[in-house]
Amino acid sequence: MTSLATRATAVGAAATLAAGTYLYAGMAHTSQIFGSCVVAPRNPRQIALTYDDGPNEPYTQQLLDLLAEHQIRATFFLIGRFVRQRPDLARAIAVSGHLIGNHTMTHPVLLLHSAKRVRAELGDCNAVLEDTLGQAVQWFRPPYGARRPVVLRLARELGLTPVLWNAMGYDWKKTTAEAVEGHVWRGFERNQRRGMASNVLLHDGGDTGPGQDRSHTIAATRALITRWKQVFSERDETCEFVTPEAWA
Repeated sequence: MTSLATRATAVGAAATLAAGTYLYAGMAHTSQIFGSCVVAPRNPRQIALTYDDGPNEPYTQQLLDLLAEHQIRATFFLIGRFVRQRPDLARAIAVSGHLIGNHTMTHPVLLLHSAKRVRAELGDCNAVLEDTLGQAVQWFRPPYGARRPVVLRLARELGLTPVLWNAMGYDWKKTTAEAVEGHVWRGFERNQRRGMASNVLLHDGGDTGPGQDRSHTIAATRALITRWKQVFSERDETCEFVTPEAWA
């Protein structure tokens, strides 16, 4: 009886470990277990500003104005159904010179859906973006970072390179600019200690619908840009703002 109980405990522990490993592989934002994804190289002078869940009026345009003021090129991972509603705003992002990526059609947790649904989410978003912008899309960020091998395989079959992140503002929820800046800065400092570039995840929109308040993201972006420039200037170094193209 004791032997059976011990065996059952061991089986349960193994199942828990396997589930935990699977969850880490599919959700951890720097994990490469399920396949290669762009995160960031060993170059602590480089910073990539990336924004998910747009386009979203009026905050996407405010962000474009801010980035133009500082002559910074960023990356926008757009949701297809919002691009369909605001194609003019998606085109404004492209005209401003920023990189645009696929963030699926409706923002589902791809880890939980069939291969057929995954292909439709990516393919439909690609079609909307390419029809709107008149150019091919080459970059993809899975919503929530959720992926599994079939997600990455289907993305690559569609010509998409997956991009994750290694610093995050937690700005998708109601918060303050100071809190967003603090989260990003802690990620940046951690990456600096490791000699890594910073791939920063922020949001100009929200997956639940248009009109999401992202004023805190705009203010945090402004503060972060100023702070980064000051820190690198004090080191007699130049802060280099890049997009994932520089890292693939």
